[in-house]
Amino acid sequence: MAVEIRNATAEETPDLVATYEWLFAPPGAQPPQWDPERAAERLRAAAASEQAAVLIAVDDGGIVGLCTAYEDMVSVRFGPRVWVEDLAVDPDHRSLGIGKRLLDAAKDWARARGASHLELDSGENRPDAHRFYEREQPSWRSICFGWQL
Repeated sequence: MAVEIRNATAEETPDLVATYEWLFAPPGAQPPQWDPERAAERLRAAAASEQAAVLIAVDDGGIVGLCTAYEDMVSVRFGPRVWVEDLAVDPDHRSLGIGKRLLDAAKDWARARGASHLELDSGENRPDAHRFYEREQPSWRSICFGWQL
């Protein structure tokens, strides 16, 4: 099975929105404010933006992985940062190296924009994802706190 990593197109937006179900499946959960139409608008905007990347993994059957990355700030301590907001692989295609390839593509995209570091957060209830991130040898770990506004 040949898997291609590439930028998503606006025409793929409906299929991209559907990939979020991979994130919502247990142990995840759908956010209460989830709106597929608004998500589609945001994905189209991200795909068209110079400050964002919507990377996908595709095989002959369609999209099997998604990674969104955003240039989001210049840290006083660390310099320019890229944030990975979403990283998901179809459950039937996990443990095949697709997540690594998507994360590596996000790192490459970040380096090309002069970022000094790439970060993401992951829910405490995702031990499988955490094992994957640990295998990717992060430079550091932290705990993230968030507030719904």
